[in-house]
Amino acid sequence: MEKKTPLYEEHVALGGKIVPFAGYLLPVQYGTGVIKEHMAVRTACGMFDVSHMGEVLFTGEDALKNLNRMLTNRFDNMERGQARYSVMCNEKGGCVDDLIVYKENDTRYLVVVNAANKNKDVQWMQAHVTGNCEVKDVSDAYVQIALQGPKAEEIVRKLDGNGPLPEKYYTAEMDSAVGGVKAIVSKTGYTGEDGYEFYVAAEDGVKLWRMLLEAGKDFGLIPCGLGARDTLRLEAAMPLYGHEMDDEISPLETGLKFVVKMDKEDFIGKEALERRGTPKIKRVGLQVTGRGIIREHETVTKDGKEIGHTTSGTHCPYLNKPVAMALIDAESAGTGDRVIVNVRGRDVEAEIVPLPFYKKG
Repeated sequence: MEKKTPLYEEHVALGGKIVPFAGYLLPVQYGTGVIKEHMAVRTACGMFDVSHMGEVLFTGEDALKNLNRMLTNRFDNMERGQARYSVMCNEKGGCVDDLIVYKENDTRYLVVVNAANKNKDVQWMQAHVTGNCEVKDVSDAYVQIALQGPKAEEIVRKLDGNGPLPEKYYTAEMDSAVGGVKAIVSKTGYTGEDGYEFYVAAEDGVKLWRMLLEAGKDFGLIPCGLGARDTLRLEAAMPLYGHEMDDEISPLETGLKFVVKMDKEDFIGKEALERRGTPKIKRVGLQVTGRGIIREHETVTKDGKEIGHTTSGTHCPYLNKPVAMALIDAESAGTGDRVIVNVRGRDVEAEIVPLPFYKKG
Protein backbone atom coordinates (compact mmCIF):
# COMPACT_ATOMS: atom_id res chain seq x y z
CA MET A 1 0.00 0.00 0.00
CA GLU A 2 1.35 3.42 -0.99
CA LYS A 3 2.29 5.96 1.67
CA LYS A 4 1.22 9.59 1.79
CA THR A 5 3.65 12.44 2.41
CA PRO A 6 2.66 14.99 5.09
CA LEU A 7 1.67 17.29 2.20
CA TYR A 8 -0.80 14.86 0.62
CA GLU A 9 -3.94 16.75 1.69
CA GLU A 10 -2.44 20.00 0.35
CA HIS A 11 -2.06 18.42 -3.08
CA VAL A 12 -5.64 17.15 -3.04
CA ALA A 13 -6.96 20.57 -1.97
CA LEU A 14 -5.01 22.23 -4.80
CA GLY A 15 -6.46 19.87 -7.40
CA GLY A 16 -3.44 17.64 -7.82
CA LYS A 17 -3.92 14.52 -9.95
CA ILE A 18 -2.65 11.84 -7.59
CA VAL A 19 -0.78 8.77 -8.86
CA PRO A 20 1.30 6.05 -7.17
CA PHE A 21 5.04 6.64 -7.52
CA ALA A 22 7.98 4.99 -5.71
CA GLY A 23 5.69 3.74 -2.96
CA TYR A 24 3.94 7.08 -2.42
CA LEU A 25 0.79 8.86 -3.59
CA LEU A 26 1.99 12.04 -5.30
CA PRO A 27 0.64 14.64 -7.75
CA VAL A 28 1.69 14.00 -11.34
CA GLN A 29 0.28 17.44 -12.23
CA TYR A 30 -2.24 20.05 -11.12
CA GLY A 31 -5.04 21.67 -13.09
CA THR A 32 -2.52 23.97 -14.75
CA GLY A 33 -1.00 21.03 -16.61
CA VAL A 34 2.57 19.85 -17.16
CA ILE A 35 3.48 22.42 -19.81
CA LYS A 36 2.51 25.45 -17.68
CA GLU A 37 4.23 23.95 -14.65
CA HIS A 38 7.39 23.35 -16.68
CA MET A 39 7.36 26.89 -18.06
CA ALA A 40 6.75 28.38 -14.62
CA VAL A 41 10.02 26.83 -13.40
CA ARG A 42 11.94 28.10 -16.42
CA THR A 43 10.51 31.65 -16.32
CA ALA A 44 9.31 32.30 -12.75
CA CYS A 45 9.08 29.61 -10.07
CA GLY A 46 7.59 26.23 -9.31
CA MET A 47 7.35 24.24 -6.08
CA PHE A 48 7.56 20.47 -5.68
CA ASP A 49 6.88 18.06 -2.84
CA VAL A 50 9.89 15.73 -2.90
CA SER A 51 9.31 14.22 0.53
CA HIS A 52 9.36 10.77 -1.06
CA MET A 53 13.14 11.05 -1.38
CA GLY A 54 15.14 9.12 1.21
CA GLU A 55 17.35 10.63 3.91
CA VAL A 56 20.04 8.50 5.56
CA LEU A 57 22.30 9.62 8.42
CA PHE A 58 25.91 8.47 8.70
CA THR A 59 27.21 9.20 12.22
CA GLY A 60 30.31 8.23 14.15
CA GLU A 61 34.10 8.51 14.01
CA ASP A 62 34.24 6.28 10.91
CA ALA A 63 31.42 7.99 8.98
CA LEU A 64 33.82 9.63 6.53
CA LYS A 65 35.82 6.45 6.06
CA ASN A 66 32.64 4.56 5.17
CA LEU A 67 31.42 7.19 2.71
CA ASN A 68 34.78 7.18 0.93
CA ARG A 69 34.66 3.40 0.69
CA MET A 70 31.00 3.02 -0.36
CA LEU A 71 30.81 5.92 -2.83
CA THR A 72 32.76 6.82 -5.95
CA ASN A 73 33.38 10.49 -5.16
CA ARG A 74 35.84 11.88 -2.62
CA PHE A 75 34.59 13.35 0.66
CA ASP A 76 37.70 13.95 2.77
CA ASN A 77 38.08 17.52 1.46
CA MET A 78 34.52 18.64 2.21
CA GLU A 79 33.73 21.62 4.42
CA ARG A 80 30.68 21.91 6.67
CA GLY A 81 27.65 22.75 4.57
CA GLN A 82 29.05 21.43 1.32
CA ALA A 83 26.93 19.08 -0.78
CA ARG A 84 28.49 16.54 -3.10
CA TYR A 85 26.94 14.37 -5.80
CA SER A 86 28.13 10.77 -6.10
CA VAL A 87 27.31 7.28 -7.29
CA MET A 88 27.23 4.17 -5.13
CA CYS A 89 28.56 1.20 -7.11
CA ASN A 90 28.18 -2.54 -6.61
CA GLU A 91 31.09 -4.98 -6.88
CA LYS A 92 30.49 -5.33 -10.64
CA GLY A 93 30.87 -1.58 -11.20
CA GLY A 94 27.16 -1.04 -11.85
CA CYS A 95 25.19 1.71 -10.11
CA VAL A 96 23.33 0.91 -6.91
CA ASP A 97 22.11 4.52 -6.91
CA ASP A 98 23.13 8.14 -7.40
CA LEU A 99 22.82 10.43 -4.38
CA ILE A 100 23.88 13.64 -2.62
CA VAL A 101 25.99 13.84 0.55
CA TYR A 102 25.77 16.82 2.93
CA LYS A 103 28.45 17.38 5.55
CA GLU A 104 27.16 18.61 8.92
CA ASN A 105 30.42 17.96 10.80
CA ASP A 106 33.30 15.48 10.84
CA THR A 107 31.16 12.73 12.36
CA ARG A 108 27.74 13.45 10.86
CA TYR A 109 26.68 13.36 7.20
CA LEU A 110 23.22 13.43 5.63
CA VAL A 111 22.85 11.30 2.49
CA VAL A 112 19.86 11.86 0.18
CA VAL A 113 18.92 8.90 -2.02
CA ASN A 114 16.33 8.21 -4.70
CA ALA A 115 12.85 7.34 -3.50
CA ALA A 116 12.44 4.10 -5.43
CA ASN A 117 15.83 2.87 -4.17
CA LYS A 118 15.60 3.93 -0.54
CA ASN A 119 15.09 0.52 1.04
CA LYS A 120 17.62 -1.13 -1.27
CA ASP A 121 20.17 1.62 -0.55
CA VAL A 122 19.77 1.49 3.22
CA GLN A 123 20.15 -2.30 3.20
CA TRP A 124 23.25 -2.01 1.01
CA MET A 125 24.79 0.66 3.24
CA GLN A 126 24.06 -1.22 6.46
CA ALA A 127 25.45 -4.44 4.97
CA HIS A 128 28.74 -2.73 4.05
CA VAL A 129 29.30 -0.37 7.00
CA THR A 130 32.36 -1.04 9.16
CA GLY A 131 33.90 0.35 12.34
CA ASN A 132 32.36 3.09 14.48
CA CYS A 133 29.58 4.27 12.19
CA GLU A 134 25.81 4.08 12.38
CA VAL A 135 23.72 4.16 9.20
CA LYS A 136 20.14 5.19 10.01
CA ASP A 137 17.12 5.75 7.76
CA VAL A 138 15.58 9.05 8.94
CA SER A 139 13.34 9.65 5.91
CA ASP A 140 10.09 9.80 7.86
CA ALA A 141 11.43 12.65 10.00
CA TYR A 142 11.67 15.05 7.03
CA VAL A 143 9.52 16.90 4.57
CA GLN A 144 11.54 17.96 1.54
CA ILE A 145 10.28 20.86 -0.59
CA ALA A 146 11.98 22.05 -3.77
CA LEU A 147 11.51 25.69 -4.82
CA GLN A 148 12.90 26.03 -8.34
CA GLY A 149 13.18 28.88 -10.81
CA PRO A 150 14.68 32.36 -11.30
CA LYS A 151 12.30 33.93 -8.75
CA ALA A 152 13.08 31.45 -5.94
CA GLU A 153 15.41 33.70 -3.95
CA GLU A 154 13.03 36.67 -4.13
CA ILE A 155 10.19 34.53 -2.81
CA VAL A 156 12.20 33.24 0.14
CA ARG A 157 13.51 36.69 1.03
CA LYS A 158 9.95 38.01 1.15
CA LEU A 159 9.34 35.87 4.24
CA ASP A 160 10.24 37.10 7.73
CA GLY A 161 12.31 35.06 10.16
CA ASN A 162 14.74 33.61 7.63
CA GLY A 163 18.16 32.29 8.49
CA PRO A 164 21.13 32.49 6.13
CA LEU A 165 20.71 31.25 2.57
CA PRO A 166 23.45 29.34 0.73
CA GLU A 167 25.10 31.37 -2.01
CA LYS A 168 26.98 28.76 -4.02
CA TYR A 169 25.54 25.85 -5.98
CA TYR A 170 25.86 22.59 -4.07
CA THR A 171 26.22 24.22 -0.67
CA ALA A 172 23.76 24.24 2.21
CA GLU A 173 23.01 26.09 5.42
CA MET A 174 22.58 23.22 7.86
CA ASP A 175 21.02 25.30 10.67
CA SER A 176 18.87 27.85 8.90
CA ALA A 177 15.21 28.88 8.98
CA VAL A 178 12.58 29.84 6.41
CA GLY A 179 9.68 31.92 7.64
CA GLY A 180 10.69 31.00 11.17
CA VAL A 181 10.65 27.27 10.41
CA LYS A 182 13.93 25.48 11.21
CA ALA A 183 15.37 24.09 8.00
CA ILE A 184 18.35 22.78 6.15
CA VAL A 185 18.45 25.05 3.10
CA SER A 186 20.31 23.61 0.13
CA LYS A 187 21.13 25.35 -3.15
CA THR A 188 20.44 22.29 -5.27
CA GLY A 189 17.73 20.96 -7.52
CA TYR A 190 16.75 18.58 -10.30
CA THR A 191 15.47 21.05 -12.88
CA GLY A 192 18.48 22.85 -14.34
CA GLU A 193 17.37 26.12 -12.68
CA ASP A 194 18.43 28.14 -9.66
CA GLY A 195 16.52 27.33 -6.53
CA TYR A 196 16.52 25.68 -3.14
CA GLU A 197 15.64 22.42 -1.50
CA PHE A 198 14.35 22.68 2.07
CA TYR A 199 14.57 19.87 4.62
CA VAL A 200 12.22 20.52 7.54
CA ALA A 201 10.69 18.46 10.32
CA ALA A 202 7.70 16.47 9.06
CA GLU A 203 5.34 18.38 11.36
CA ASP A 204 6.46 21.73 9.86
CA GLY A 205 5.99 20.74 6.23
CA VAL A 206 2.45 22.03 5.72
CA LYS A 207 3.27 25.35 7.35
CA LEU A 208 6.28 25.95 5.10
CA TRP A 209 4.43 24.81 1.97
CA ARG A 210 1.58 27.25 2.61
CA MET A 211 3.92 30.14 3.49
CA LEU A 212 5.93 29.72 0.32
CA LEU A 213 2.82 29.48 -1.88
CA GLU A 214 1.46 32.68 -0.33
CA ALA A 215 4.78 34.52 -0.61
CA GLY A 216 5.15 33.46 -4.23
CA LYS A 217 1.73 34.52 -5.51
CA ASP A 218 3.04 37.83 -6.88
CA PHE A 219 6.03 36.09 -8.49
CA GLY A 220 4.14 33.54 -10.57
CA LEU A 221 4.81 30.61 -8.23
CA ILE A 222 2.66 27.52 -8.82
CA PRO A 223 2.78 23.99 -7.38
CA CYS A 224 4.24 21.42 -9.76
CA GLY A 225 4.00 17.64 -10.05
CA LEU A 226 6.04 14.66 -11.12
CA GLY A 227 5.34 15.26 -14.81
CA ALA A 228 7.07 18.63 -14.92
CA ARG A 229 9.87 17.37 -12.68
CA ASP A 230 10.64 14.74 -15.31
CA THR A 231 10.44 17.02 -18.37
CA LEU A 232 12.62 19.61 -16.63
CA ARG A 233 15.34 17.12 -15.64
CA LEU A 234 15.33 15.64 -19.16
CA GLU A 235 15.60 19.06 -20.77
CA ALA A 236 18.61 19.69 -18.50
CA ALA A 237 19.95 16.19 -19.39
CA MET A 238 20.07 15.04 -15.77
CA PRO A 239 20.27 11.24 -15.52
CA LEU A 240 17.51 9.31 -13.76
CA TYR A 241 18.13 6.02 -12.00
CA GLY A 242 16.45 3.15 -13.79
CA HIS A 243 16.76 5.00 -17.09
CA GLU A 244 20.27 6.33 -17.71
CA MET A 245 21.82 4.07 -15.05
CA ASP A 246 21.09 0.87 -13.19
CA ASP A 247 22.78 -2.09 -11.48
CA GLU A 248 24.47 -3.10 -14.76
CA ILE A 249 25.39 0.28 -16.28
CA SER A 250 28.52 1.87 -14.82
CA PRO A 251 28.80 5.58 -13.95
CA LEU A 252 31.56 5.87 -16.56
CA GLU A 253 29.25 4.52 -19.26
CA THR A 254 26.50 7.04 -18.48
CA GLY A 255 28.76 10.11 -18.50
CA LEU A 256 29.38 10.53 -14.75
CA LYS A 257 33.18 10.26 -14.85
CA PHE A 258 33.43 13.56 -12.92
CA VAL A 259 32.12 11.87 -9.75
CA VAL A 260 34.27 8.75 -10.05
CA LYS A 261 37.64 9.34 -8.36
CA MET A 262 39.78 6.50 -9.64
CA ASP A 263 42.78 7.99 -7.82
CA LYS A 264 41.18 7.16 -4.46
CA GLU A 265 42.84 4.31 -2.60
CA ASP A 266 39.74 2.17 -2.95
CA PHE A 267 35.95 2.12 -3.21
CA ILE A 268 33.41 -0.62 -3.83
CA GLY A 269 33.36 -1.23 -7.57
CA LYS A 270 36.74 0.36 -8.36
CA GLU A 271 38.40 -2.92 -9.27
CA ALA A 272 35.50 -3.84 -11.55
CA LEU A 273 35.64 -0.46 -13.29
CA GLU A 274 39.36 -0.97 -13.88
CA ARG A 275 38.69 -4.44 -15.35
CA ARG A 276 35.98 -3.04 -17.62
CA GLY A 277 38.49 -0.63 -19.09
CA THR A 278 37.48 2.10 -21.53
CA PRO A 279 33.66 2.32 -21.58
CA LYS A 280 32.13 0.50 -24.53
CA ILE A 281 28.89 2.47 -24.36
CA LYS A 282 28.13 6.17 -23.86
CA ARG A 283 25.20 8.44 -23.12
CA VAL A 284 24.27 10.86 -25.91
CA GLY A 285 21.58 13.41 -26.69
CA LEU A 286 19.17 12.99 -29.60
CA GLN A 287 17.20 15.76 -31.26
CA VAL A 288 14.35 14.70 -33.50
CA THR A 289 14.77 15.97 -37.06
CA GLY A 290 11.89 13.99 -38.51
CA ARG A 291 8.33 13.72 -37.24
CA GLY A 292 7.47 12.13 -33.92
CA ILE A 293 8.32 12.01 -30.23
CA ILE A 294 10.91 9.56 -28.93
CA ARG A 295 10.28 7.72 -25.66
CA GLU A 296 12.38 5.31 -23.59
CA HIS A 297 13.39 1.75 -24.55
CA GLU A 298 13.37 2.36 -28.31
CA THR A 299 15.99 0.99 -30.67
CA VAL A 300 18.57 3.35 -32.20
CA THR A 301 20.16 2.42 -35.55
CA LYS A 302 22.78 3.98 -37.81
CA ASP A 303 23.26 2.92 -41.40
CA GLY A 304 20.92 0.01 -40.78
CA LYS A 305 22.87 -1.33 -37.79
CA GLU A 306 21.51 -1.32 -34.23
CA ILE A 307 23.82 0.79 -32.03
CA GLY A 308 21.84 1.26 -28.79
CA HIS A 309 18.56 2.26 -27.20
CA THR A 310 16.85 5.34 -25.83
CA THR A 311 16.66 5.80 -22.04
CA SER A 312 14.39 8.88 -21.72
CA GLY A 313 12.52 11.02 -24.21
CA THR A 314 9.75 13.56 -24.55
CA HIS A 315 8.72 16.86 -26.12
CA CYS A 316 10.43 19.59 -24.07
CA PRO A 317 8.12 22.58 -23.52
CA TYR A 318 10.74 25.32 -23.11
CA LEU A 319 12.89 24.19 -26.04
CA ASN A 320 9.69 23.41 -27.99
CA LYS A 321 11.15 20.31 -29.60
CA PRO A 322 11.30 16.57 -28.95
CA VAL A 323 14.58 15.23 -27.55
CA ALA A 324 15.85 12.04 -25.95
CA MET A 325 18.86 10.55 -24.25
CA ALA A 326 20.28 7.23 -25.36
CA LEU A 327 22.99 4.72 -24.52
CA ILE A 328 24.85 3.71 -27.67
CA ASP A 329 28.01 1.84 -28.65
CA ALA A 330 30.83 4.23 -27.84
CA GLU A 331 32.54 4.05 -31.25
CA SER A 332 29.38 3.85 -33.37
CA ALA A 333 28.43 7.52 -33.73
CA GLY A 334 29.20 11.04 -32.52
CA THR A 335 27.86 14.58 -32.43
CA GLY A 336 26.26 15.59 -35.71
CA ASP A 337 25.63 12.05 -36.90
CA ARG A 338 22.15 11.10 -38.11
CA VAL A 339 20.42 8.08 -36.61
CA ILE A 340 17.05 6.34 -36.79
CA VAL A 341 14.89 5.59 -33.76
CA ASN A 342 12.22 2.95 -34.15
CA VAL A 343 9.06 4.29 -32.47
CA ARG A 344 6.31 1.65 -32.38
CA GLY A 345 7.35 0.24 -35.73
CA ARG A 346 7.87 3.64 -37.36
CA ASP A 347 11.29 5.14 -38.14
CA VAL A 348 11.93 8.61 -36.69
CA GLU A 349 14.99 10.53 -37.84
CA ALA A 350 17.21 12.18 -35.20
CA GLU A 351 20.59 13.83 -34.83
CA ILE A 352 23.13 13.29 -32.07
CA VAL A 353 23.60 16.59 -30.24
CA PRO A 354 25.70 17.74 -27.25
CA LEU A 355 24.30 17.52 -23.69
CA PRO A 356 22.69 19.25 -21.91
CA PHE A 357 19.86 20.25 -24.21
CA TYR A 358 19.11 23.24 -21.96
CA LYS A 359 21.44 25.30 -19.77
CA LYS A 360 20.20 28.35 -17.90
CA GLY A 361 21.59 31.69 -19.02
